[in-house]
Amino acid sequence: MGLLEDVRTLVAQYVSHGGSPQDVASNFSRVVDAADAEALSPGITEALRSDKTPPFAQMVSELFTNASPDQKVGMLNALLGSASPELQATLRSLIPGAGPTASISRTHAENVSPDVVTTLAEKVEEHNPRVIDRMGAFYAHHPTLVKTLGSAAMMIAMRKMAERRE
Repeated sequence: MGLLEDVRTLVAQYVSHGGSPQDVASNFSRVVDAADAEALSPGITEALRSDKTPPFAQMVSELFTNASPDQKVGMLNALLGSASPELQATLRSLIPGAGPTASISRTHAENVSPDVVTTLAEKVEEHNPRVIDRMGAFYAHHPTLVKTLGSAAMMIAMRKMAERRE
C-alpha cells in the first residue's frame, strides 16, 4: 500500500471511529516519514489556515517556542521575508539587536519572546495573507514541530494530503 492509500485509510478510520491523540501522532509520524516536504506542505498550510485550529499567529508562536535555535532563525527570516520592506523595518525594531536589513541570527532569535513572534505573525498576515503558505512550506521541512500543535492540526494536514492526491 502506498502513502496515498495509507493516508486515505487513516483519515477514513478517524472519521468513522475516532482515535486517540497518541494514535494520531503515531500515524502522522508514519506519514511524514514517508512523504517529502512538497507533499506535506499543502496539508500543513491547511492546518495553519483552518478555523478548527488556533489562529495562525498563535500557532506560529507555539511552534517558535518548541523550535530549535536554527528553526527559530528560519522562522523569523521566513516571516520577515514575507513582509514589505517598509513593514520589515517596523517589525525588525521588535527584535532585540536586529539591524534594518541583515538576516536574523541565532543571537537575535534567542532574544525574541513568543509574544513578539505572535505580533510579527499577526502584522505580516494582515499585510500578506500568503505568509501562511510560506510558513506551511517552511514547517513541511520540519514536520516534527507540527506534532506540537496537537491532533486537530495533524488530522487536518493528513486529510488535506489525502484530498490533494485524489
